[in-house]
Amino acid sequence: MDNGASSYRRYLEGDDEGIVEIIRDYKDGLILWLCGFTNDICKAEELCEDAFVKIAVKKPNYSGKSSFKTFLYAIARNLALDSLRKPRNVSLDEVAEIADPSGEYESLEKAYLREERKIAVHKALDTLKAEYREVLWLMYFEELSGKEIAAVMKKSVHAVEVLASRARKALKVQLEKAGMADDL
Repeated sequence: MDNGASSYRRYLEGDDEGIVEIIRDYKDGLILWLCGFTNDICKAEELCEDAFVKIAVKKPNYSGKSSFKTFLYAIARNLALDSLRKPRNVSLDEVAEIADPSGEYESLEKAYLREERKIAVHKALDTLKAEYREVLWLMYFEELSGKEIAAVMKKSVHAVEVLASRARKALKVQLEKAGMADDL
């Protein structure tokens, strides 16, 4: 998969189906990621729409130096930053449920404990600096590479690695404060 690049090229060459494919493939993940900036699903949907309008109308040049996903997320990030006048808390309430890797039926007690851990992790993430939340989100929820995260955040790969390390340490401290040290 070329990560949307061929769909964008086809769109630029006049095939409207290309933009439809891009929207279909990236809409949901982009909205959830933008919700982390805005803490408002409606605002995230607007920003996502704005990002798609920007690539459809202004047709910015995609050089191919990064993946198309990185290109699109960088555009959306810039729109989100432009829309925010002051830093706000990022909520990760829109994250998909944590799957049961074994596929076995959970007892009520296990399900309750799992939900409590999830809530504690979300609360701990909410206490982190916005930059830490952003790098952890991109790394673990969007599964972007260090190079792609660097492009989105406009930092060097080394700076992203350092930031991610610090973010993980800060998250661990918050989880320990919440009494979740045994679960790490």
